[in-house]
Amino acid sequence: MHELGVKLGRVLAAGDLVILTGPLGAGKTTLTRGIGEGLGVRGPVQSPTFVIARTHPSLVGGAPLVHVDAYRLANIDEIEDLDLDFEGSVVVAEWGSGLTGTRDSWVEIVIERPVGGDSEPEDDATEDAPIEPRVITVTGHGTRWHDGVIS
Repeated sequence: MHELGVKLGRVLAAGDLVILTGPLGAGKTTLTRGIGEGLGVRGPVQSPTFVIARTHPSLVGGAPLVHVDAYRLANIDEIEDLDLDFEGSVVVAEWGSGLTGTRDSWVEIVIERPVGGDSEPEDDATEDAPIEPRVITVTGHGTRWHDGVIS
């Protein structure tokens, strides 16, 4: 998940929106950490669950990363109250499917992971723990992603 995030972070630019969908423990925050590394932002990138949105400024003169947890938003109108800089930042929104109506282009990443068994979620895993297989679907929407997202 982290390596995919780094690769994606290297192609993202100010104004890009990335929507992450997947169950708890699927690796959404790990993916976002990789995006932050690829963008060259100040870390650590942590889950924004309790703050709803966290901004990580660039260390290399690029766009900052705004990491949003939209799970606790009652509706899309509440995103306006956060006063996010969509045009000047890369916005990565966990549980943010409702944000797609606000943009002309976005990247949607759906992460599926097996449920059940004895495995712990990836974000809590130790280095020696087995990595569960995931099915990741990356879809670009709009003209920005006409030629694909990553190769």
